[in-house]
Amino acid sequence: MQSDKKSDCAICTQSLCGVALIAIFLEICYYYVYIMKGTMPLKSQFLKGMSHGIPIALGYLSVSFGFGILAVKSGLSIMAAVIISAANLTSAGQAAGVTIIAAGGAYIEMALTQLTINLRYALMALSLSQKLDKSFTPGKRLIASYGITDEIFAVAYSQPGKLSPTYMYGMILISFLGWTIGTFLGAAAGQLLPKALTDAMGILLYGMFIAIIIPPSRKSKNVLTVVVIAAVISILFKYLLPSVSSGFAVIISAAAASLIGAALFPVDDEEEKA
Repeated sequence: MQSDKKSDCAICTQSLCGVALIAIFLEICYYYVYIMKGTMPLKSQFLKGMSHGIPIALGYLSVSFGFGILAVKSGLSIMAAVIISAANLTSAGQAAGVTIIAAGGAYIEMALTQLTINLRYALMALSLSQKLDKSFTPGKRLIASYGITDEIFAVAYSQPGKLSPTYMYGMILISFLGWTIGTFLGAAAGQLLPKALTDAMGILLYGMFIAIIIPPSRKSKNVLTVVVIAAVISILFKYLLPSVSSGFAVIISAAAASLIGAALFPVDDEEEKA
């Protein structure tokens, strides 16, 4: 029964991701042709965005390699792994999603987990919207929102002046290629390399998560405390409440740690203004 549930979830995920991938690919092709036929400033902004996105793409190449291995080890095909990466561009969300698919989790569990993990992108989009120039129509904003990740947001927000659609498209395109190609290489390697080697390389994704939390944790004891609380709650679920699925464990751990952190370390008005 669980196997059938897992299969249905995987098939549904692949179908939805396939539709999304086709739509995204057509949109990127359209705007690439539009830019290449446009004026020199448009081309210049597009190439500038691509050059700024090269370091991101290289980082994504190595990290998504780990996701590709994880996806194949969880029972997904190479094609399914690549489609998931192409349609989502969210490392933590994808890792959690694959875990839920492998465990035969419910759709509501998948939805709540993705909402919890990826809600930060909505906040990034709101912040980044203040830096967009007047040529960003609602349609162009929608396309750019597809590619907002932690790294792309950081690079884009640090740029002086307003951001053009072509600049964002260039940076998103090269990052997209790095993420999907890395996934393909990792998934292919996961089926060809010895199990001992793939198990060792599978920690790449978790290494990235650790790299994300260490810098802010070293700067702030408050952040470190919240991280430790979340880890402790997650461990308790793993060993004391194994009947709770991994997806719901992530949701509860993140929400509980955030609430405890907000209660223990409220932000003063002066800090908010700063």
